[in-house]
Amino acid sequence: METKVYHQDKMKEAAEIIKQGGLISFPTETVYGLGADATNTEAVKKVYLAKGRPSDNPLIVHVDSKEMVEEYVEAIPDKAIQLMKTFWPGPLTLIFNLAQDNDLSTSVTANLNTAAFRMPNNHVTLELIRQSGTPLVGPSANTSGKPSPTTAIHVLNDLSGKIEGVLDDGGCEVGIESTVLDMSNPDMPTILRPGAITKEEIEQVIGEIAIDTYLVDEQNAPKSPGMKYKHYSPDTPVIMIDSELDNWEEAIEYYQQLDKTVAILSSGEIADRLVDYSVFALYMLSEKKEVKSAMQHLFGGLRALDAELTGYDGVILAEGYPEVSQNAGYMNRLKKAANQTFFRK
Repeated sequence: METKVYHQDKMKEAAEIIKQGGLISFPTETVYGLGADATNTEAVKKVYLAKGRPSDNPLIVHVDSKEMVEEYVEAIPDKAIQLMKTFWPGPLTLIFNLAQDNDLSTSVTANLNTAAFRMPNNHVTLELIRQSGTPLVGPSANTSGKPSPTTAIHVLNDLSGKIEGVLDDGGCEVGIESTVLDMSNPDMPTILRPGAITKEEIEQVIGEIAIDTYLVDEQNAPKSPGMKYKHYSPDTPVIMIDSELDNWEEAIEYYQQLDKTVAILSSGEIADRLVDYSVFALYMLSEKKEVKSAMQHLFGGLRALDAELTGYDGVILAEGYPEVSQNAGYMNRLKKAANQTFFRK
């Protein structure tokens, strides 16, 4: 199969592929998604197959309006309507109880009685949904377990030959996946996955919310099947440098003594401090220690350094951020990429 690159002027062709049960990767403000008709079971199964994704890992449904959500759910709670007015289109996914009779494929929901919905903040993808005439599933358009794609090139690197096409709209502004909020119990909305929209920002709109216990302590059972698999990891091992210990120099010396080829993923502030150290490669997340820029460039940085270290016995040393709410999305992705591994000498 030849994977074609489409731009907005070829939207009709891309939408026709969706209508025929094919797969089109689409851009969003978070990461590139792998799109298929959410009501077409055979198409949805192709998504799992192309990604190598476990089939008990439910998919987020991308819509172009609140009205499209209403076609599939039991009801939209008042708090959720407030959140939609505030954050949609945008990087917030909301989970609702499904109506008994709905047309979503059970492959989308992994046979759960709930489904997750998001309205992305990207005009290209909103138009794709409208022209396709159906909601689209949209997991990250990458090989399952690898860093999520934030450019069309990333998608092609992983899925070329496995999908019909990718809609190219440049790089993603946010750079990590959406915040996921479970609204199936509207009396206590619960964050299942942190993202760019923080707990405090949500609470300013609807009052107190909870954080799923699995995010606090991974010894607890995950509430959603999609939370239990390893994600975001390049082939090269990733080691986090604790923001409090700040032991970059010790880490570089330690791994170089082990004859490892060292690459650095950090802010410019850290890079400037390490000019006297000879490292193989450097990727700057931001000029200063700024989490929005770090989120935007995290996955691209992991992919770039991993490619440079191909053929080497290497290690990526990555900058950790303080464990506060505004950094939760970044640290959640980095910890998963590093398999929770901090440098400890």
